[in-house]
Amino acid sequence: MKIVHQTQKEYPEKLKKIYAPPTKLYVLGDETILNKPSVAIIGCRDASQYGREVAFNFAYELSKRGIVIVSGLAKGIDICAHLGAVKANGKTVAILGGGFSHIYPAEHKKYLNPIIEQGGAIITEYEPNIKPFPANFPARNRIISGISNGVLVVEARQKSGTLITVDYALEQGREVFIIPGNITSNNSYGTNELIKQGAKLVTNIDEILEDIL
Repeated sequence: MKIVHQTQKEYPEKLKKIYAPPTKLYVLGDETILNKPSVAIIGCRDASQYGREVAFNFAYELSKRGIVIVSGLAKGIDICAHLGAVKANGKTVAILGGGFSHIYPAEHKKYLNPIIEQGGAIITEYEPNIKPFPANFPARNRIISGISNGVLVVEARQKSGTLITVDYALEQGREVFIIPGNITSNNSYGTNELIKQGAKLVTNIDEILEDIL
């Protein structure tokens, strides 16, 4: 484990510029990738098969183009995004809502080594013994968007933690990209509403890359 302080050159430049950036980050893996072009891929924990496939495939294709994939190691969209990057031999950053002694969810602990072995990183602002309390996750979300050049939302319900990350992204001046969804699905309510509000609808990675590179 490494500790990267805000005063060090390894600390992500993009993160320094957000409101209330972490004073330090605990890092497992390669901290140098935190300053590379990156896209956060976020969405429902109870993702549909469509959402899982889209998250995996977009992460895979973006990774093949040298983009670092950022997400939160949660069930559903998050883990599919991480695994898409790993499958592409790309780099991914998992941002936790607790310390390294309390990986959440516990069954995703098995994915840490594959992420790190591919040159990725696991990071958190919390000391190792801090448990993943519910209140930690909204704060964690500001790092997911803050460390990224843009945020891709795959699926989001009407009331969703994903929308908290979108709010942070907009506040931080990040690009927000939306995968359109089935209008009969609860998982698409939030994403389709964001499209109505002016977020950019995307159906391929080139529509993302043109705005972040």
